[in-house]
Amino acid sequence: MTTAEGTQDDELFVLTAAMLTPERFPGVLGDDYPAACAQLGLTPLPDGYGLMFGQDGGGARWTVATTDAAMVACALAAWDCGLEYELAPGEESLAASLPGWPLPVAVAVPGVPAPHDPADEAAGPALAPPDISVWGPPQRRLGADEIAVHWYEWRDQLAPAAAPAAEAEAVQEAEAEPAAGDAPADAPAGPDAGDGPAPADAQEAGEAEVPAAADAGAEDQAPPAAPVSHGGVRRALQDAEEYLRTPPPPGRVRTTGGSLRADGPGWSLVARTDDMAFVLLDEAPGQVLPVGRGPSLPPLLEALGKLAAQQS
Repeated sequence: MTTAEGTQDDELFVLTAAMLTPERFPGVLGDDYPAACAQLGLTPLPDGYGLMFGQDGGGARWTVATTDAAMVACALAAWDCGLEYELAPGEESLAASLPGWPLPVAVAVPGVPAPHDPADEAAGPALAPPDISVWGPPQRRLGADEIAVHWYEWRDQLAPAAAPAAEAEAVQEAEAEPAAGDAPADAPAGPDAGDGPAPADAQEAGEAEVPAAADAGAEDQAPPAAPVSHGGVRRALQDAEEYLRTPPPPGRVRTTGGSLRADGPGWSLVARTDDMAFVLLDEAPGQVLPVGRGPSLPPLLEALGKLAAQQS
């Protein structure tokens, strides 16, 4: 725990922090970086912000945005290594102090009242984490971020019998069967399934295929993939392919914890460029729809990865 400067009443006890930059931001805030900034009433600066979540001396929850994003990045790196770091940016770098927390924070400051929203009405409506008992864009993006961070846990749960990519493509080309990366009929739910998105049923997971990517050489390398059976997944992949022709706003395609993340109206995609992909849809509450690794998925993911690198 660190503290920001101020009087005893105004002092902020920082509990945790997050980045708000074109390359890295809490997906729950929006589909892209400008949308995430707008959610907090901030101007999307090229270098972004750091977000500090803490309590004041009375226990009230506050989210403080600082333009010293580099300091917040250093603090997060140190904390990840188990090291102490005094996160106290100068007052001249403070861009906004917002009541509440937009993300769940599981810790509290010892010796101060329990966390609560500020009573100051002049501060405006308090930020609050999304209600996980319902499903919508924030919950969909929150679920996608969870899969990105814990990719291998979800990958092992949803496709425990996945074969190597070469075998998956061989099966798809020679036998026209579902790719081995697709979830089997008895695939168990992912980690913490009761609190987050659940895997799609076997029929949806087993039928998911990828349309031809925008790579000009893809058609020469492999025969066209079978049409995607799930309409929502098909639209998501088509939207993602369109990003290769018309670059989206910053942050719409990015890398998170080694995973590729892409968002669009009503959908979120999580993938590894050397593995399969998962799609979450507003129209499919709580479901995670696996997309098998066939001949067309690798060039699409590779192109999206390059796009994310170009925009960073």
